[in-house]
Parts: sequence; structure tokens; C-alpha cells
Amino acid sequence: MNSARADSVTVLIAGDRPVYRSSLRILLDDVDALEVVGDVCTGPDAVTVVQRLRPDVVLLHVNPPSVPLVEVITPITQRCPDTAVLIVSIADDREAFLAAMRAGARGYLSRGAPSEDLLLAIGIVRSGGLVFDSSTSGWVTDHLAQPVGVAKPFPELTDRELEVLELVADGLGTAAMAKQLGLSVKTVRNYLSRIFAKLHLVDRAEAAVRARQAGLGH
Repeated sequence: MNSARADSVTVLIAGDRPVYRSSLRILLDDVDALEVVGDVCTGPDAVTVVQRLRPDVVLLHVNPPSVPLVEVITPITQRCPDTAVLIVSIADDREAFLAAMRAGARGYLSRGAPSEDLLLAIGIVRSGGLVFDSSTSGWVTDHLAQPVGVAKPFPELTDRELEVLELVADGLGTAAMAKQLGLSVKTVRNYLSRIFAKLHLVDRAEAAVRARQAGLGH
């Protein structure tokens, strides 16, 4: 880093699409208060580079289907607590948003957010604040408005995973779940795998029993 930029906010760009990473880098390189220290693909590479460079902010671009957010955010926030994670997502995905915030992300913007909002968000998360754009503000309001004291079964699961588990309790097959949720069969299978891993379950039959014991199912 040169002396003229000694006080710059250092930013690492992580994303699956090289073209988008390049466009972000061009945008941020024109801002004197920022210094882009690198750009990498989303996933294990991002975690490794963050640990080595210790940037102030990681700008994480999410392009589904990609590596689950928590698998990237959690090790970053645990190993590099001074690095703020700011998500830029191509999809309006409530479950991804909530999972990202639970994992320790400091902000969540849609890819269509104006560049001015992105630059402002970088400054906010660097200062320890939280930021999200208008597309996610409704989700935050809904989440905070949930009745206090109502225990959520299996708190380690995301809302979407819990929804899938409830369908397992109802006895639906993978194809039927995919149709009802508007997802692909492969995506449902991925959700099931994550549910089994988180709850230490052997198979769907055991999952159905545990779910019904917790009051899930109709």
C-alpha cells in the first residue's frame, strides 16, 4: 500500500463471476478512500485470502447456485472478527439473507443497488454498523415482529430448512416438495443433506420422527 492511501479502507472482492468482480474493482479503484487488495472466487479461496490479507471489508457477491453463504461467512467472522462481510446478492432470497445475518454478515444489498449505496454501505459496515437496502427491509421488519417467547424448533435450521423438514414430517417425497416449494429436486436434496448434517440424522424416516416429535407437520 502506498503512503497516499495509508488510511484507506481495504476491500476484498469475492464472487463467482469474473466480469462482475472486474466491474466492482473498476468502481472501487476510483474511490480514494478505498483500496481493493484483491478479488477471488467465492468459497474456500475467499476464506484463505481473508485470513492472509485481513481486509477491513469483504464484498461477497452471491450468484445462486453457489457455495452456501454460511460456509463462507462463518469462518471469516470467527477467524477474522475485525473484517466486516457485506453481501451483494443477485437474488431476492429471504432465507439467504437471514442465514447471512445469523452467520455474522454486517450488510446485505441487492445487485441492483446504486453504486452510491454500495459505497455508503462499505463505510457503514467498516464502522461497525448494519446496513440493508429497501428490498430486504421488509424481511427485517417481519423477522423482528415475530412474537417473543415462541420457541422455534430446531433453531440451528434456517427458515427454509425448517419448511423442508415440515414437509418431510407430512410424508412428502422429494419431487412433491420441490413442486410445492417451487425449487428444483436437486436443491431440495441439498436442503435435506444440510438438515440431516445439522440434526445428526441418518435418513428421512428418522427426520420425520424427530420433526413430528417437535410438533411439525399437519
